[in-house]
Amino acid sequence: MADRSRISTSVLLTCAAIGVATGVLQAGAGAISGFVSAGAPILYGLVLGVHVLPGVVAQDLLRRPWVALITHLIAALVASAIVPLWIGRYIGTALLIGGLQEIIAATSRYRRWEPWRFFLSAVIVGAVIAVAIWFAADITKFALWAQIVYVALFIVGPVAWTAVGLAIGGALRRAGVARRSRA
Repeated sequence: MADRSRISTSVLLTCAAIGVATGVLQAGAGAISGFVSAGAPILYGLVLGVHVLPGVVAQDLLRRPWVALITHLIAALVASAIVPLWIGRYIGTALLIGGLQEIIAATSRYRRWEPWRFFLSAVIVGAVIAVAIWFAADITKFALWAQIVYVALFIVGPVAWTAVGLAIGGALRRAGVARRSRA
């Protein structure tokens, strides 16, 4: 019997494909984040939410341990190849979000894959990022209502991108990708 803790080549290749596609999206989000921060900073949480996508797609499709973290790291490397100046940000974000997604999946011993689990994960990731941003950004420059919306969008962003990731994962599963990648 094969060792279940080993990750097959097809799983790694699937993680790589997802990582490349989502890494390009992350680099794009990074490219527009400066403009969003300068022109409409209240929307920054929606842009930053794209960083949950690699782990959501990988976990929804493959439903195995470590795929979120592996896919996040590959996405970070791809985004860093496009925007080398931000390698630290991309790798740090990959470790933070991918690690949180793995921990949340591990609490159910990688046996629960219902959509609510992914959305719970998104809310937790969003809350962690919102707290970090609260201390890192000077949001006191905003009116109180804008502060509330600004922080709330750091939770709404990952939730919205999780819905996108679940749609992508479902489409890939229906296309038969998961059958070839599970072993």
